[in-house]
Amino acid sequence: MRVSAYPIVSLRDVPADAEVVSHQLMLRAGLIRRLAGGLFTWMPMGLKVLRRAERIIREEMDRAGALELLMPTVQPAELWQESGRWDQFGPELLRIKDRHDRLYCYGPTHEEVITEVARKELRSYKQLPVNFYQVQIKFRDEIRPRFGVMRSREFLMKDAYSFHLDPASLAEGYNRMFDAYTRIFSRMQLRFRAVDADTGSIGGNRSQEFHVLADSGEDAIAFSDGDDYAANLEMAVALPPAAGRATASQALAEVRTPGTKTIADVAAFLKVTADRCVKTLLVEGSDGGVVAFVVRGDHELNAVKAQKLPGVANPLKMASAAQVAEATGCEPGFIGPVGLNIKVYADHSALALADFACGANKADHHLTGVNWGRDLPGAEAVDVRNVVAGDPSPTGKGTLGIARGIEVGHIFQLGRKYSEAMQATVLDEQGKSVTMWMGCYGIGVTRVVAAAIEQNHDERGIIWPDALAPFQVSLVPINLQRSDRVRETAEKLYAELTAAGIDVMFDDRDARPGVKFADDELLGIPHRIVVGEKSLDRGVLEYRHRRAAASEECPLDDVIGFLRGRMQS
Repeated sequence: MRVSAYPIVSLRDVPADAEVVSHQLMLRAGLIRRLAGGLFTWMPMGLKVLRRAERIIREEMDRAGALELLMPTVQPAELWQESGRWDQFGPELLRIKDRHDRLYCYGPTHEEVITEVARKELRSYKQLPVNFYQVQIKFRDEIRPRFGVMRSREFLMKDAYSFHLDPASLAEGYNRMFDAYTRIFSRMQLRFRAVDADTGSIGGNRSQEFHVLADSGEDAIAFSDGDDYAANLEMAVALPPAAGRATASQALAEVRTPGTKTIADVAAFLKVTADRCVKTLLVEGSDGGVVAFVVRGDHELNAVKAQKLPGVANPLKMASAAQVAEATGCEPGFIGPVGLNIKVYADHSALALADFACGANKADHHLTGVNWGRDLPGAEAVDVRNVVAGDPSPTGKGTLGIARGIEVGHIFQLGRKYSEAMQATVLDEQGKSVTMWMGCYGIGVTRVVAAAIEQNHDERGIIWPDALAPFQVSLVPINLQRSDRVRETAEKLYAELTAAGIDVMFDDRDARPGVKFADDELLGIPHRIVVGEKSLDRGVLEYRHRRAAASEECPLDDVIGFLRGRMQS
């Protein structure tokens, strides 16, 4: 590709609406352009990267035995009503009508459509197992699209769906997809982790997320330093403290604490640490009442864990000020577990405390020297908090650390959630009709591109892994228009490299060297060859890898061999 014929429009200034590095660099490098909120045009250079990611994904899905198809993006409402998700999915589902007033949606995912395909096409156990996949545009009407293509409304996704006769076959297919995903992200040369995750709105029995590790990641993941345990913070298990509860040594006392509604304020006022306090949070119950959660002052309530408990509304919703007043007789900020006449769940760490401080259920007052059993009955013990760095691993090996990650893939064992609702059956060996078991496997292709940038960049621009780079080599001649020797050498090299199957970006513009180098580093092409008069005098060229701090010499008579030795597959 000759840059003079390629409409690269790079931006020197960071766009004001770009919050994260990937969004900033993709706009500056001309990879994408914004059309409207959460909608982007992929420009030629960005599309090349997207297609490289797609190619790797397709190769590994095909290798794993999956069959590619392509389903409609617009889906009839009847299918979603049949599965029960038409009303459950919420406002992210874009609902539309055609000219005949028939309801449709713009597909955010395709469980319903693929189940419709399966129940029409699959008749016998002999056709199972089977895995269908597609690479296709999805749409989710995000309330606040942000971070560029990381959380856009329209995005490219690889989604796959497998069908099985029994749970054992589903587990085998799930593991095959886990291996395929591991190969995909390894080939993309990304640092990633697979973590246990919540099944969320998709549903199912088990799921794992694949996260690209990056400081800017939206998700927190917990991992053990003693084995391969890893889980999304929503799912990470917090073990009960190993040490038993200490014996009570303080008398219960009520203390006036004017204006101290936060744990930080209370701890400072009482001159104790936050881990000697508890906070009591009231949430809506599934029966219309309220339920209390008690967690240690330095811990955070885990909403996903909480909403799965009996009697708790799902999704979790905090009680209103009126509900709090009715249940406790006071305003939020001074609630405590003593004297509550409602269902109370307490995290293991909170139950391990003795002589703790808590709200007195009285405005501007707290209690000190509170002890379970003496001053209030023991609550139901649950794991309902987020783990923190230093917690013991639930496997018993090592301690947990916390890292940031960007979710780029998610695999699910769906079970029979959709096949039962939509009556997708086959005949087994005995000729009996049985409901199929399903798996679901997604990769956010557009998000992969952004995640790769978040993980691979510096102050000058993008640093593409070889596997995703739009071009393998940038060929930069110096003073091309003023030196016949430079021009002839560069043209010959361009032809030879191209003939050898190396994808080259030939910067043949009449521009200053500094401009060419700045654009090259912004675009992040892994390998750069510079052709200049001085190096030609010595029979060499100048080579630099995008990650290298300095250039090195490349022999003019063996450029292809030199580059092959430095390129990653």
